[in-house]
Amino acid sequence: MTVLIDVAQLTHELAGERPPRLLDVRWVLTKPDGREDHAAGHIPGAVYVDLDTDLAAHGEPEDGRHPLPTREAFEAAARRWGLQGGDAVVVYDHGPAFAAARAWWLLRHAGVDVRILDGGLEAWIAAGGAVEAGAVTPPPGAITLDWDRMPVVDADGAGTWPSHGTLLDARVGERYRGEVEPVDPAAGHIPGAINAPTAANVHPDGTFLHSDDLVVRFAAMGCWADSGAVAGRAAESGSDPNAPKVAVYCGSGVTAAHQIAALEIAGIPAALYPGSWSQWSNQAHRPVATGAEPGA
Repeated sequence: MTVLIDVAQLTHELAGERPPRLLDVRWVLTKPDGREDHAAGHIPGAVYVDLDTDLAAHGEPEDGRHPLPTREAFEAAARRWGLQGGDAVVVYDHGPAFAAARAWWLLRHAGVDVRILDGGLEAWIAAGGAVEAGAVTPPPGAITLDWDRMPVVDADGAGTWPSHGTLLDARVGERYRGEVEPVDPAAGHIPGAINAPTAANVHPDGTFLHSDDLVVRFAAMGCWADSGAVAGRAAESGSDPNAPKVAVYCGSGVTAAHQIAALEIAGIPAALYPGSWSQWSNQAHRPVATGAEPGA
């Protein structure tokens, strides 16, 4: 499936016989409730999606801040958004898709045809796209979701991943190195993880880097698209040739989804560790590394 859609293509598709459904996922850590921003102005017809309640479950701190919702809970949310079976979906946020990518990942996980609006609302407005104010409440949908379409790794799997693959930490460098930790109980990173801040996936205007540039970025970290030769050797060894060689985590499994989108644009499949640092650092027995190097 294609990861991105640009403003021109979205404009064209919205004028078609069966336009894509639009989901507005405006969320940032410092302002998680984006309803006010949505009501002030959104792409016409876009339904607001609450990341904290629609795109995450809630549990103990040891589960992380944004555990994956169950299929049943996510299906109920998708029906509230008015989704029907066979709908194409476009997700966006204010710009760089750091939040929208969480919806993209979950919808892909559920087998839905979904793309990210490259550059988000800012790109739409810059191109002269119309906006409307107020809330959007669609008629309930009747979509039935699939599940488990995207690879996932748990805490134990993330801890051992560097022994056989590349584990990327998508947080900013200061948090990775353990210099600051504004949210979680411990500062640092999972031993063996390589720092790959999500913000480096995009241009200053919030659009994704070209696929060739993303290939170069991730190759420098030991991440490559699987070649036929690699797949052949994996099959001979009895391992799954389609299994991803890369796994990604962040603070709570939100911006890591953006990293997975960028990796997919580069042709590199990757698994998500949903619990991420918020789960890892709340489990006292988990080792912590600090500094600029991955660590043992």
